[in-house]
Amino acid sequence: MVENLLRVRFGELDPEIQAIISRILQLSPEEFTPLLLQYSKQELLKRFPPEKSRGN
Repeated sequence: MVENLLRVRFGELDPEIQAIISRILQLSPEEFTPLLLQYSKQELLKRFPPEKSRGN
């Protein structure tokens, strides 16, 4: 559902957006649906910043 909403909003999903889908799914549908419908791509990336990889 999240991927479909993002595709409708932004077209093809780039790697930046694909990287935050799992984090968006941690929210309930009641929480993520308004965000996906209202936030711009930049706002979503700011709200769900990329996780820094933990080396070692």
